[in-house]
Amino acid sequence: MPKTIKTKKKVSKAKAKKAIKTKEIKKVPIKISKTYIPKNAEKYMCEKHKVYFKIKLQEWRKELVKANNEALYNGSMDDNSISADIVDQASSYTDKNVEMKAINRQIKLISEIDKALLRIKDETYGYCLDTAEPIGLKRLMARPVAKYTIAAQEKHEKN
Repeated sequence: MPKTIKTKKKVSKAKAKKAIKTKEIKKVPIKISKTYIPKNAEKYMCEKHKVYFKIKLQEWRKELVKANNEALYNGSMDDNSISADIVDQASSYTDKNVEMKAINRQIKLISEIDKALLRIKDETYGYCLDTAEPIGLKRLMARPVAKYTIAAQEKHEKN
């Protein structure tokens, strides 16, 4: 019987690398003027809109964090609870309670801003989380952290 010799074909590494290579598209950051206001004539949630809302949300977040830090610092400095008068102690306690509730609301708002910034990154900002319809520029201008269209928001509030 004759012997059969098997030979293996070598696949060149250069061809394998070419098949794996993909085109990388670099996005050039879009700059907008400080006076820019999104217009309905522009394509909904174009890059300019996203940059505008991202800047608006980041500035709002900075203001809230600064205000919270100041309130917490100043609140810790004003301590009238040591006062001998029971009425002054009660008043001080009530004032601190109201201030802490305001700070807690601002902390929740900061969390909503962070979620909105993530939605901008995920390309879902400006669209209703329930229906995926556009929320609308007017609503986003009034409430940049809006997650739902007006109709969907009303539905959530009823339930």
